[in-house]
Amino acid sequence: MVTRTSIGALGMAGLLAASGVIALSGTADAASTLGSAAAGKGRYFGAAVAANHLGEAPYVSTLDTEFTSATPENEMKWDAVERTRNSFTFGAADQIVSHAQSKGMKVRGHTLVWHSQLPSWVGTLGTADLRTAMNNHITKVMQHYKGKIHSWDVVNEAFQDGNSGARRSSPFQDKLGNGFIEEAFRTARAADPAAKLCYNDYNTDGVNAKSNAVYNMVRDFKARGVPIDCVGFQSHFNSASPVPGDYQANLQRFADLGVDVQITELDIEGSGTAQANSYSNVVRACLAVSRCTGITVWGVTDKYSWRASGTPLLFDGNYNKKPAYTAVLTALGGTSSGGGGGTAACTVSYSKQEEWSDRFNGKVTVTAGGSAIGNWTTTVTVTSPQKISATWNGTPTWDSSGNVMTMKPNGNGSLAAGASTSFGFTVMKNGSNAAPVLGSCTAS
Repeated sequence: MVTRTSIGALGMAGLLAASGVIALSGTADAASTLGSAAAGKGRYFGAAVAANHLGEAPYVSTLDTEFTSATPENEMKWDAVERTRNSFTFGAADQIVSHAQSKGMKVRGHTLVWHSQLPSWVGTLGTADLRTAMNNHITKVMQHYKGKIHSWDVVNEAFQDGNSGARRSSPFQDKLGNGFIEEAFRTARAADPAAKLCYNDYNTDGVNAKSNAVYNMVRDFKARGVPIDCVGFQSHFNSASPVPGDYQANLQRFADLGVDVQITELDIEGSGTAQANSYSNVVRACLAVSRCTGITVWGVTDKYSWRASGTPLLFDGNYNKKPAYTAVLTALGGTSSGGGGGTAACTVSYSKQEEWSDRFNGKVTVTAGGSAIGNWTTTVTVTSPQKISATWNGTPTWDSSGNVMTMKPNGNGSLAAGASTSFGFTVMKNGSNAAPVLGSCTAS
């Protein structure tokens, strides 16, 4: 691990060269938003994003305020980026990625190989041609977004529903056989070695024949050195298919194989207390599994959900917070009234400072709320493989991954009401330009 020390004059020069201020999600009062409360637990909280809604002010405001990760809902699927063979169109996906990066959000890539939303020409190819086309698609898309995507759903929904545990029929399965999944992951690793590579599926949330089949595949991949870093659990629930009682245990058994687990497409049909309790159970399960790195809800507002009639999301059609929102925020340890209750509150904001080819300096400004404070604490999370190599004007501690820094004052903890202080740090890029994500700011 890189030694973390003050870099003195160089660091201060970086702080003085202010450029590119980034307003991160949750910086208004870090404990009062989903993203910042999750960041305080070392996790991201994201949403599926549709490019055609980025012109709607309430949509963008809610997205930017509450979430720290974005997944393109449809814009990275095969029919969106390669409708005609070897002719790639990235405009809509680029719009989402650029917006997310400007707000310091992580981006999940969704999805590279899937039987659905597949252009008709793919299914007409012979075996050798299909293999070439699949590997070319993975490589071209991943290289276009190299360094910008935290995790990729490399293969999506390759197993059948029901009790067979069999693979789903698709052009890839039918012509390339069981080995297509392994080949896709190996191709993906070569295309962007820094991105986390995930397998993603639905109806695998509890222990059942389908999740057992995925489990056995992941166990085999890990044993043979096939590159797989994470497993995504879509978690689409309703009254007929509720959150399973063994949800947490199922997440844990996958994590025990040595992969991260991510809740990737969460939505729960219903309303009121029942919906709120279900959401709370999902969040608490993730928090109980150390390798559950984040949660993504499949949309921002009920009115644009693919299951709109079931009102499955955290914000209603008018962007009002639902009881489920409050339940999630509470489960994450946040509070809708803000951290510290006004008598001991603080806010945090981030701006990028000097930048070099291999690193950049960041500055976090801590501002007291309506009353004076005597101490403050906040967290800064960088995206692997980035590492913080130096800090100044604060006293850092680190989680086991080395990617989540908890910063406390170094002689600058006492602030009058409305007064500010700052600390700085250097991030070694290691191929990633992602902006750090701030967690909760707490004060006393």
